[in-house]
Amino acid sequence: MDTIKHNQAAWDKKVEDGVVYTKPVSKEVIAQSKRGDWSIKLTPTKNVPRKWFPTSVEGVKILCLASGGGQQGPVLAAAGADVTVMDISQKQLDQDKMVAKRDGLSLRTIQGSMSDLSCLEAEFFDVIIHPVSNLFVEDIQPVWKEAYRVLKQNGVLISGFVNPLLFIFDDEEEMQGNLKVRHSIPFSTLDPMSEEERKKHLAAQETIEYGHSLEDQIQGQIEVGFVIAGFYEDNFGGTRELDPYINTFMATRALKVIHL
Repeated sequence: MDTIKHNQAAWDKKVEDGVVYTKPVSKEVIAQSKRGDWSIKLTPTKNVPRKWFPTSVEGVKILCLASGGGQQGPVLAAAGADVTVMDISQKQLDQDKMVAKRDGLSLRTIQGSMSDLSCLEAEFFDVIIHPVSNLFVEDIQPVWKEAYRVLKQNGVLISGFVNPLLFIFDDEEEMQGNLKVRHSIPFSTLDPMSEEERKKHLAAQETIEYGHSLEDQIQGQIEVGFVIAGFYEDNFGGTRELDPYINTFMATRALKVIHL
Protein backbone atom coordinates (compact mmCIF):
# COMPACT_ATOMS: atom_id res chain seq x y z
CA MET A 1 0.00 0.00 0.00
CA ASP A 2 1.01 3.62 -0.46
CA THR A 3 1.57 4.68 3.15
CA ILE A 4 2.45 8.25 2.17
CA LYS A 5 -0.88 8.68 0.40
CA HIS A 6 -2.67 7.07 3.34
CA ASN A 7 -1.02 9.42 5.85
CA GLN A 8 -1.86 12.37 3.63
CA ALA A 9 -5.56 11.53 3.94
CA ALA A 10 -5.14 10.77 7.64
CA TRP A 11 -3.66 14.22 8.31
CA ASP A 12 -6.44 15.88 6.31
CA LYS A 13 -8.84 14.10 8.66
CA LYS A 14 -6.88 15.30 11.72
CA VAL A 15 -7.45 18.86 10.55
CA GLU A 16 -11.17 18.17 10.22
CA ASP A 17 -11.16 16.66 13.72
CA GLY A 18 -9.27 19.63 15.16
CA VAL A 19 -6.42 17.72 16.82
CA VAL A 20 -3.83 19.83 18.63
CA TYR A 21 -1.08 19.66 15.99
CA THR A 22 -3.43 21.14 13.38
CA LYS A 23 -4.49 24.22 15.36
CA PRO A 24 -2.96 27.46 14.06
CA VAL A 25 -1.39 30.08 16.30
CA SER A 26 -3.44 33.04 17.46
CA LYS A 27 -3.36 36.64 16.25
CA GLU A 28 -1.72 37.55 19.56
CA VAL A 29 1.18 35.16 18.94
CA ILE A 30 1.72 36.64 15.48
CA ALA A 31 1.59 40.18 16.84
CA GLN A 32 4.27 39.29 19.41
CA SER A 33 6.39 37.69 16.69
CA LYS A 34 6.22 40.85 14.59
CA ARG A 35 7.64 42.72 17.59
CA GLY A 36 10.57 40.29 17.77
CA ASP A 37 9.21 38.26 20.69
CA TRP A 38 8.88 34.83 19.12
CA SER A 39 9.50 31.16 19.80
CA ILE A 40 8.56 27.84 18.21
CA LYS A 41 8.23 24.26 19.38
CA LEU A 42 9.22 21.11 17.47
CA THR A 43 8.45 18.78 20.40
CA PRO A 44 5.46 18.92 22.78
CA THR A 45 6.56 21.36 25.50
CA LYS A 46 10.01 22.92 25.00
CA ASN A 47 10.83 25.90 22.82
CA VAL A 48 13.70 25.56 20.38
CA PRO A 49 16.63 27.55 21.87
CA ARG A 50 16.88 30.96 20.21
CA LYS A 51 20.65 30.53 19.98
CA TRP A 52 19.99 27.73 17.46
CA PHE A 53 18.83 30.43 15.01
CA PRO A 54 20.67 33.39 13.49
CA THR A 55 20.61 36.48 15.73
CA SER A 56 18.02 37.91 13.34
CA VAL A 57 15.87 35.86 10.98
CA GLU A 58 15.04 38.89 8.84
CA GLY A 59 15.32 37.71 5.22
CA VAL A 60 16.61 34.27 6.24
CA LYS A 61 15.32 31.58 3.86
CA ILE A 62 13.60 28.94 6.03
CA LEU A 63 12.00 25.69 4.91
CA CYS A 64 9.41 24.37 7.34
CA LEU A 65 9.52 20.71 6.33
CA ALA A 66 6.49 18.49 7.05
CA SER A 67 5.44 21.43 9.21
CA GLY A 68 1.98 22.52 8.12
CA GLY A 69 -0.74 23.49 10.55
CA GLY A 70 -0.30 27.24 10.84
CA GLN A 71 2.22 27.08 13.67
CA GLN A 72 5.99 27.34 13.06
CA GLY A 73 5.81 28.83 9.55
CA PRO A 74 3.62 31.85 10.31
CA VAL A 75 5.59 32.67 13.49
CA LEU A 76 8.87 32.72 11.56
CA ALA A 77 7.31 34.71 8.71
CA ALA A 78 6.02 37.26 11.21
CA ALA A 79 9.56 37.52 12.61
CA GLY A 80 10.78 38.50 9.14
CA ALA A 81 11.97 35.23 7.63
CA ASP A 82 11.42 34.21 4.00
CA VAL A 83 9.35 31.08 4.72
CA THR A 84 8.37 28.07 2.63
CA VAL A 85 6.09 25.51 4.27
CA MET A 86 6.01 22.01 2.79
CA ASP A 87 3.58 19.34 3.96
CA ILE A 88 1.89 16.22 2.61
CA SER A 89 -1.53 17.47 3.78
CA GLN A 90 -3.19 20.25 1.82
CA LYS A 91 -5.54 20.92 4.71
CA GLN A 92 -2.57 21.45 7.01
CA LEU A 93 -1.16 23.91 4.47
CA ASP A 94 -4.54 25.64 4.34
CA GLN A 95 -4.04 26.48 8.03
CA ASP A 96 -0.81 28.31 7.15
CA LYS A 97 -2.55 30.14 4.33
CA MET A 98 -5.37 31.15 6.66
CA VAL A 99 -2.96 32.66 9.22
CA ALA A 100 -1.01 34.42 6.47
CA LYS A 101 -4.18 35.99 5.06
CA ARG A 102 -5.56 36.83 8.51
CA ASP A 103 -2.40 38.55 9.73
CA GLY A 104 -0.91 39.96 6.54
CA LEU A 105 2.03 37.57 6.23
CA SER A 106 3.97 36.46 3.20
CA LEU A 107 4.84 32.76 2.97
CA ARG A 108 4.87 30.04 0.34
CA THR A 109 3.23 26.63 0.67
CA ILE A 110 4.05 23.44 -1.26
CA GLN A 111 2.19 20.15 -1.01
CA GLY A 112 4.64 17.26 -1.11
CA SER A 113 6.45 14.50 0.72
CA MET A 114 9.36 15.22 3.07
CA SER A 115 11.21 12.36 1.33
CA ASP A 116 11.16 14.02 -2.09
CA LEU A 117 12.25 17.66 -2.36
CA SER A 118 13.03 17.45 -6.08
CA CYS A 119 10.83 20.51 -6.71
CA LEU A 120 13.21 22.60 -4.58
CA GLU A 121 16.48 24.12 -5.70
CA ALA A 122 19.76 22.79 -4.32
CA GLU A 123 21.63 24.93 -1.77
CA PHE A 124 18.77 27.42 -1.49
CA PHE A 125 17.73 27.49 2.18
CA ASP A 126 19.59 28.82 5.20
CA VAL A 127 17.57 26.89 7.79
CA ILE A 128 15.25 23.87 7.76
CA ILE A 129 12.72 23.41 10.56
CA HIS A 130 11.56 19.80 10.85
CA PRO A 131 9.16 19.05 13.73
CA VAL A 132 8.34 15.56 14.99
CA SER A 133 7.06 14.21 11.68
CA ASN A 134 9.50 11.71 10.19
CA LEU A 135 7.73 8.98 12.17
CA PHE A 136 5.18 9.10 9.32
CA VAL A 137 7.64 7.78 6.69
CA GLU A 138 9.07 4.26 6.63
CA ASP A 139 12.57 5.24 5.46
CA ILE A 140 14.04 8.46 6.87
CA GLN A 141 17.37 8.39 5.07
CA PRO A 142 15.91 10.18 2.00
CA VAL A 143 14.64 12.90 4.35
CA TRP A 144 18.15 13.63 5.66
CA LYS A 145 19.67 13.35 2.18
CA GLU A 146 17.21 15.78 0.61
CA ALA A 147 17.48 18.22 3.52
CA TYR A 148 21.25 18.29 3.06
CA ARG A 149 20.88 18.92 -0.68
CA VAL A 150 18.58 21.94 -0.42
CA LEU A 151 20.53 23.64 2.40
CA LYS A 152 23.26 26.16 1.66
CA GLN A 153 26.78 25.51 2.88
CA ASN A 154 26.81 26.22 6.64
CA GLY A 155 23.02 25.86 6.65
CA VAL A 156 21.21 24.51 9.70
CA LEU A 157 18.76 21.60 10.06
CA ILE A 158 16.72 21.71 13.27
CA SER A 159 14.79 18.46 13.77
CA GLY A 160 12.52 16.99 16.41
CA PHE A 161 11.91 13.27 16.63
CA VAL A 162 10.66 10.45 18.82
CA ASN A 163 12.81 8.39 21.15
CA PRO A 164 12.15 4.85 19.83
CA LEU A 165 11.72 3.67 23.42
CA LEU A 166 8.19 5.08 23.21
CA PHE A 167 7.23 2.42 20.67
CA ILE A 168 8.35 -0.67 22.57
CA PHE A 169 5.39 -0.50 24.96
CA ASP A 170 1.88 -1.76 24.34
CA ASP A 171 -0.11 1.42 23.67
CA GLU A 172 -3.43 0.17 25.05
CA GLU A 173 -1.78 -1.12 28.22
CA GLU A 174 -0.01 2.20 28.74
CA MET A 175 -3.30 4.07 28.48
CA GLN A 176 -4.45 1.94 31.43
CA GLY A 177 -1.35 2.80 33.43
CA ASN A 178 0.65 -0.34 32.64
CA LEU A 179 4.08 -0.26 31.01
CA LYS A 180 4.23 -3.57 29.17
CA VAL A 181 7.05 -4.18 26.69
CA ARG A 182 5.63 -5.69 23.52
CA HIS A 183 7.36 -4.37 20.37
CA SER A 184 10.84 -4.26 18.89
CA ILE A 185 12.53 -1.43 16.97
CA PRO A 186 12.25 -0.61 14.09
CA PHE A 187 8.49 -0.62 14.46
CA SER A 188 5.31 0.11 12.51
CA THR A 189 1.88 0.60 14.05
CA LEU A 190 0.62 -2.06 11.62
CA ASP A 191 3.14 -4.71 12.75
CA PRO A 192 1.30 -6.10 15.80
CA MET A 193 -2.16 -5.89 14.24
CA SER A 194 -4.20 -8.76 12.93
CA GLU A 195 -5.51 -8.51 9.38
CA GLU A 196 -8.91 -7.46 10.73
CA GLU A 197 -7.34 -4.81 12.99
CA ARG A 198 -5.35 -3.44 10.07
CA LYS A 199 -8.45 -3.09 7.95
CA LYS A 200 -10.24 -1.20 10.73
CA HIS A 201 -7.21 1.03 11.35
CA LEU A 202 -6.88 1.94 7.69
CA ALA A 203 -10.61 2.36 7.16
CA ALA A 204 -10.71 4.80 10.09
CA GLN A 205 -7.95 6.82 8.40
CA GLU A 206 -5.67 6.57 11.42
CA THR A 207 -2.03 7.49 10.72
CA ILE A 208 0.58 4.82 10.15
CA GLU A 209 3.61 5.55 12.33
CA TYR A 210 7.13 4.18 12.35
CA GLY A 211 9.51 3.83 15.29
CA HIS A 212 12.97 4.56 13.86
CA SER A 213 16.17 3.59 15.62
CA LEU A 214 18.39 6.25 17.19
CA GLU A 215 21.06 5.17 14.73
CA ASP A 216 18.78 6.06 11.81
CA GLN A 217 17.79 9.33 13.46
CA ILE A 218 21.22 10.60 14.48
CA GLN A 219 23.83 8.65 12.53
CA GLY A 220 21.53 8.98 9.53
CA GLN A 221 22.09 12.73 9.59
CA ILE A 222 25.84 12.33 10.04
CA GLU A 223 26.11 9.88 7.14
CA VAL A 224 24.76 12.40 4.62
CA GLY A 225 27.25 15.04 5.79
CA PHE A 226 25.69 16.84 8.75
CA VAL A 227 27.57 17.62 11.95
CA ILE A 228 25.43 17.49 15.09
CA ALA A 229 25.96 20.73 17.01
CA GLY A 230 23.04 20.81 19.47
CA PHE A 231 20.71 18.47 21.33
CA TYR A 232 17.87 18.53 23.88
CA GLU A 233 15.14 16.22 25.17
CA ASP A 234 11.44 16.68 25.91
CA ASN A 235 8.36 14.67 26.95
CA PHE A 236 4.56 14.83 26.77
CA GLY A 237 4.41 17.30 29.65
CA GLY A 238 3.40 14.76 32.29
CA THR A 239 0.41 13.35 30.44
CA ARG A 240 1.86 9.90 29.65
CA GLU A 241 2.96 7.05 31.90
CA LEU A 242 6.57 7.22 30.69
CA ASP A 243 7.04 10.92 31.46
CA PRO A 244 8.28 10.47 35.06
CA TYR A 245 10.88 7.97 33.89
CA ILE A 246 12.38 9.16 30.61
CA ASN A 247 12.04 11.81 27.92
CA THR A 248 10.46 10.39 24.79
CA PHE A 249 11.25 13.23 22.38
CA MET A 250 14.49 14.84 21.32
CA ALA A 251 15.75 17.51 18.97
CA THR A 252 19.02 18.06 17.15
CA ARG A 253 20.71 21.03 15.53
CA ALA A 254 22.79 19.84 12.57
CA LEU A 255 25.14 21.87 10.39
CA LYS A 256 25.93 21.43 6.72
CA VAL A 257 29.63 22.20 6.93
CA ILE A 258 32.25 22.23 4.20
CA HIS A 259 34.27 19.04 4.43
CA LEU A 260 37.94 19.48 3.53
